[in-house]
Amino acid sequence: MAVELVYETHCTSTDNEAGIATGWLPGRLSTTGRQQARELGARRRDGVVAGFSSDLHRAVQTAQIAFAGSGIPIHQDARLRECNYGTLNGAPVTQLAAQRRHHIRAPFPEGESYQQVVDRTAEFLRDLIRDWNGQRVVVIAHSANRWALDVLVHRRRLSDLVDAPFGWQPGWIYQISADDQGAGYPRP
Repeated sequence: MAVELVYETHCTSTDNEAGIATGWLPGRLSTTGRQQARELGARRRDGVVAGFSSDLHRAVQTAQIAFAGSGIPIHQDARLRECNYGTLNGAPVTQLAAQRRHHIRAPFPEGESYQQVVDRTAEFLRDLIRDWNGQRVVVIAHSANRWALDVLVHRRRLSDLVDAPFGWQPGWIYQISADDQGAGYPRP
């Protein structure tokens, strides 16, 4: 048995439009992002039994708009937060992008590392497979969490992911089994 995890990033925020790396700041959806959230809900209601989102406002707002009136329960989980960029939360994306490779294992000043995001995502997956085995769920989070899923499920290397351009698409599908709970995943 496995969980079918439908992964979606939060929709476009005002910070995304301004070129700001929000990190652990709450953020909020732009007008475009609110429309994208409605579209996300329209394409993701079939067979989904529950939703999980980061507890950061832009992800919560995405989930609330997407699944309003659907009866699909949405659970917020802090383990699905974006990487904590510490002193770089709210910095320009260009400044943050130049630093990513240096923070795969070493935390950002007053923040965390990308490896820590992988570790907390692995913990989330352990609970997901235990509680939702055989079900289809949607997860709404951030780019670092998608990298973590690619590390844990597809055995990709963080060092190959952090510098790659972000290729948005309308969701990614992951089959999560007990084998993907973090044991033996590659290190940076």
